Amino acid sequence: MQAIILAAGMGKRLGELTKENTKCMIKVNDVYLIDRLLQQLSELKLRRIIIVIGYKGEKLKEHVGFTIHDTPIQYIENPIYDKTNNIYSLYLAKKQLQEDDTLLIESDLIFDASIFHRVLADTFPNLVVVAKYKPWMNGTMVQINETNDIVNFIPDKAFSYKDADTYYKTVNIYKFSKAFSNNSYVPFLEAYSKALGNNEYYEQVLRVITLLDNCELKALILDKESWYEIDDILDLDIAETIFAENNSLELYHKRFGGYWRFPFLKDFCYLVNPYFPPKRMKEEIKSNFDILLSEYPSGISVNSLLMARNLGIKPEYITIGNGAAELIKDLMATVEGNIGITYPTFEEYPNRISPERIIEYLPSNNGFTYSAQDLINYFDNKKLSVMLLINPDNPSGNFIEKPDLFILANWAQKQNILLIIDESFVDFSAESYQNTLITNDILEKYQNLVVIKSISKSYGVPGLRLGLMASACIPLITMIRKSLSIWNINSFAEFYMQIYNKYDTDYKNACKTFINERERFFTNLKEISYLRVIPSQANFFLCEIIARFSSSELSLILLKKYNILIKDCSKKAGFNNRSYIRIAIRNQADNDLIVKALKEIGE
Repeated sequence: MQAIILAAGMGKRLGELTKENTKCMIKVNDVYLIDRLLQQLSELKLRRIIIVIGYKGEKLKEHVGFTIHDTPIQYIENPIYDKTNNIYSLYLAKKQLQEDDTLLIESDLIFDASIFHRVLADTFPNLVVVAKYKPWMNGTMVQINETNDIVNFIPDKAFSYKDADTYYKTVNIYKFSKAFSNNSYVPFLEAYSKALGNNEYYEQVLRVITLLDNCELKALILDKESWYEIDDILDLDIAETIFAENNSLELYHKRFGGYWRFPFLKDFCYLVNPYFPPKRMKEEIKSNFDILLSEYPSGISVNSLLMARNLGIKPEYITIGNGAAELIKDLMATVEGNIGITYPTFEEYPNRISPERIIEYLPSNNGFTYSAQDLINYFDNKKLSVMLLINPDNPSGNFIEKPDLFILANWAQKQNILLIIDESFVDFSAESYQNTLITNDILEKYQNLVVIKSISKSYGVPGLRLGLMASACIPLITMIRKSLSIWNINSFAEFYMQIYNKYDTDYKNACKTFINERERFFTNLKEISYLRVIPSQANFFLCEIIARFSSSELSLILLKKYNILIKDCSKKAGFNNRSYIRIAIRNQADNDLIVKALKEIGE
């Protein structure tokens, strides 16, 4: 067995990174791609490794040398790399291809070494390594039959989104037998190159071969193995996150979402409603995709009117944000004086003001519970202009019911304190529709009250970026509206608000379903011997790790072994490096998955 590595390309899309080096000489987490690949190949005890070089080939040759761990390395030069594609690079290696069974690999790949071992252990002599198509993938696709025979290669131009669920992406790792190379691939490669030239791709030859009655190519489908193809700087960034050794958890969290690029990842970190929106609502949005994509959205006044209609409040009492985060930023820039904040908390608020203006309150119990009276007793003699309350709180899940909120609101009104209540999770509390403060009579009674709500978290649409701020203090609402862009909401978010009323009953039922699942999940989590699970009225649980692991250790085990992402809270203000984690509540299947993983880890 031998390996042939195609490394002649220029890698122009990587810009400055390939200005002086070929693609396989870029570093992923401080390791050259080619060094990682050669190390993996050297463990396979191959007869030889052949590298087809071109752009900056001499520098690559100088770096690699002519052997690695007793495995000889040979070179083939493509002198016209800038005028040809990879079909010509492989054409130059046709003689060597015919001399032995071959692993064929593109040099811009990073992947788990276990993939090579699967390829060599497979009894089929001719394999194409593939992965189920995901939206971030591009390049050559294949279709396979029920016995994993390759039945078609799909080039970019032939890609059809209506057939996407039948596609598998080629990983660009192949195993060819000597017989296949001699009897099929090389003869077709020569004929194809002669007929169509050298500015083509070697996969096109494989496509022709699949049209034969007795195609010898089988698909080896990847499951949990990690891999990535690096064509540009975004690919490099993603690859460094996937293949990080020590700081992978930190790198995922620094992305603040976008986890659709990591389809293997199960996100128990970010907080959404797993039971809304319903399928029919999604279909209605999809059916209007073309016009929503091509038309301007309405301005902020119209979109605020839409949300006011949905909530049944006066339009002048509300403004809409591109997510609650946009409104939090502008609101915190507007308020003056000292602000009382209960820790631990959602840190988007304190991060927006100077630390010296914050008066902290930290509950003295290990469940981080507190009441309205606790807040009044603590802040009553403090010099305070603003008080912030997240209700239910994040990450503790602590909840103050409406009668006690009125006591707090009355106290704040008497003290001339602006009371900001973030009720982004209130719809997950028991009897949720009676707990909201966004009603005309409540807002009018408490002119000092500002209510923030994230639509992303409770309504399950974080990609739309919707949030709202409500208050009967019209000058404040007017000021915030003026600070926002006139088109701060896109057409998809506007359409969602337009049709929401038709699905209000579905939403209420989704919240009821969620509350039932939360109770079931809570019961199951309490069976984990090393966790103390804190009751919650939100869509997450704060858990203290009471034995065996630190929060960072457990978080890393879940990520590395199970591809599960949770929130390590130990570094958040208020926890003082104590081992707490936050676990989002998802649907029943996902919740059972993490419970199973946590039990396995404990055992």
